[in-house]
Amino acid sequence: MNITHASFVTLPVADQDRALRFYTDVLGFRVVADVQMPPGRWVQVAPAGAQTVFTLAGSGMGGFEAGSARGIMLVTTDVDADCARLAEAGVAVRGPEDQPWGRMASFTDPDGNGLMLLTEKEGF
Repeated sequence: MNITHASFVTLPVADQDRALRFYTDVLGFRVVADVQMPPGRWVQVAPAGAQTVFTLAGSGMGGFEAGSARGIMLVTTDVDADCARLAEAGVAVRGPEDQPWGRMASFTDPDGNGLMLLTEKEGF
C-alpha cells in the first residue's frame, strides 16, 4: 500500500453558507474551495497547514444525511482555551476532561455533526 494521507472528510450539512460561517468564523478554518459544479456547490475548509480538508456537502452532493458524521477528532494545542472560545460563540461543549491519551472535549456543528477537540498527552 502506498497511501500517504486522507484527502478529505465529508461533513453533511443542510445549509452550506451557515456551515461555512461556523467553520471559518468559529473554528478559524480557511476556505480551500468554494465553486459551483455539477451536481452542486463544492465547499471545502481546513485548519491552517492541514493536509486533510473537510468537504461541507450540501443536498445533492452524494445523498448524505445532514448531521450524520461522528467522531471527527481535531487536535489542538490548548483544548481549554478552545472550549472557552466555543462557549463564547454559543456552542454547547461537553468537557474538557482528562483521558489517558490527553485532554478532550466534544461539541457539534450547527447541523449536528459530532466533533471532538484533543490536546494530546505528551509521549502518548
